[in-house]
Amino acid sequence: MNRFLASELEESTPEQCLFQVVPAPFEATVSYGGGTVNGPAAILEASDQLEVWDGLSDASELGIHTHPAMDCSGNAETVLERIEDAVTKAAEHGIPVMLGGEHTVTLGALRALQKKYGTFGVVQFDAHADLRDSYDGSPYSHACVMHRALDLGLPVFGIGVRALCKEEVALRKEKNLSYLDARDLAMNGMPENLLPADFPQTIYVTFDVDGLDPSVISATGTPVPGGVLWWQAIKLLEKAMAGRMVIGMDVVELAPKEGDHASDFAAAQLTYNLMGIVQRLAKR
Repeated sequence: MNRFLASELEESTPEQCLFQVVPAPFEATVSYGGGTVNGPAAILEASDQLEVWDGLSDASELGIHTHPAMDCSGNAETVLERIEDAVTKAAEHGIPVMLGGEHTVTLGALRALQKKYGTFGVVQFDAHADLRDSYDGSPYSHACVMHRALDLGLPVFGIGVRALCKEEVALRKEKNLSYLDARDLAMNGMPENLLPADFPQTIYVTFDVDGLDPSVISATGTPVPGGVLWWQAIKLLEKAMAGRMVIGMDVVELAPKEGDHASDFAAAQLTYNLMGIVQRLAKR
């Protein structure tokens, strides 16, 4: 079994580790380019090339345990139940760090953590709003995952969105959702206060890699120009996570392409930097 940072870290038990890596290679509803089923394995393999010092911290000091990749065969409802069970178990020991797979996998994690923590905020990095109620006949499409989060009663703050349908624009107005779209970021810069004053202090961070500009990660199903750049993303993550309790995170929608090592490595580095920001800035 591949482990995160296996080239640098000795194998450890879940009880010894704050970070609980949960691979969820589910792919059923991608709407353009496929391949997200291979995303978790590619991130784990690329992590062997990381340095434990990310420039500011060594998150590995807090322990990183990689759970076996889940069986993601079957329909979405069945797979989401498995993900919910896996994240529930991971959360008993530390902070789940899920690797997708398509964005649908996030719903299983949100369900699990809501049972443990109650209401929390969801900070979403994404090129797409993912607020459709249904897409291609399925309420469990990757294009619907944030709508399902709202159905759970969880506040959502989207960052980097630049592709929406009219239904999603209307829902934003109806629900009075807060967000920082990619165009606003490019035109007006980064706000001093990123999240609304009433946003929960307990958060889950979901990072669809297409939230980044394709110049950073191009290996994703629907790359959209005009995205968040690398250091912008790190600063935005720091602003969102500083002083807050982070109860879970995920990196999803990497669709590895042969010969594109840069995208795989960037997704692995992003995953590790998320852990590092928790170590430096978040409440634990």
